[in-house]
Parts: sequence; C-alpha cells; structure tokens
Amino acid sequence: MAFRVIGFNDPIFSGLQDMLDVFDHEVEKSGNTPSKKYVRDAKAMAATPADIKEYPDSYVFVLDMPGLKSDEINVQVEDNNVLVVTGMRQREDEKEKEVKYVRMERRIGKFMRKFILPENANIDAIYAVCVDGVLTITVQKLPPPEPKKPRTIQVQIG
Repeated sequence: MAFRVIGFNDPIFSGLQDMLDVFDHEVEKSGNTPSKKYVRDAKAMAATPADIKEYPDSYVFVLDMPGLKSDEINVQVEDNNVLVVTGMRQREDEKEKEVKYVRMERRIGKFMRKFILPENANIDAIYAVCVDGVLTITVQKLPPPEPKKPRTIQVQIG
C-alpha cells in the first residue's frame, strides 16, 4: 500500500513556507496581508486528523468532522487518483447576543485534506458517510489482475 498524504508538514511545503515567510514580512509593511492568526488557523485546518485502514477489498479513510453536517463536507476525486476532502467550519452567528469569548480554541474556516490513492483503488466505487461528526470514506479495491496464461504458438513446417 503506497499512500501519500499531502499536508503542510510535507517537505514539498517547507520550501514554500520559507518563501511565504519572506513574502509575509515584505507584505506586512503594505497592510494587504492575511493575519498570522489566519495563516495559523489555515494550517490547523489542514491538519484535520485522519486514519487510513486497509481491508482485503477496500481502503477506509476516517476523518474527524465535529459539528459539521454532511452537506457541509465535499468529497471528490481529482486527476483520477487524488481523494480530496474539503469543507468549511463556521462559528454560530452570535451578533445579536452580547457574547464575549473567554477562550477560543475550536478552529473555524476552510479545510482540505488530499490523499493520493493507490493504483488498485476503484475510483468508481467510492462512498462516504458522516455519522456523529466522523466522516468515513470507503474506496473499493479493483480485483487483482488475471494471471497471464501461457500462449501456445503453432509451429508451421515450411
């Protein structure tokens, strides 16, 4: 099984992060930059925990999605082998109430997780279920290829 999970801890992103840090420092002076809190929250959302299990006939992805309804979660397959889970966590609209947060630890905003599927994943047989804040995505495996049978070649006498 050869899964590759793409996230902000991936070495691909370390060089990009260094470039963004330099860019952030330059752009902070102009005032047109996302806040460090926004960037931190975006990274936290990208780190949505996931378990990947392999069964004889399928792969199962289990992601924690507390407080989200199934219509707020989007599951897609891109480029024939990348499983993409996206969504948006929002805070309740409390403008009418006089609320003062004492502590805010629950993350809000967009999130995305990408998983590169193995070659034997059947992208036409994927289903997802969200129950009690746990998203379970099942990807069926393709049947193993038929072993090649020896081919008999008739010898002609000339």
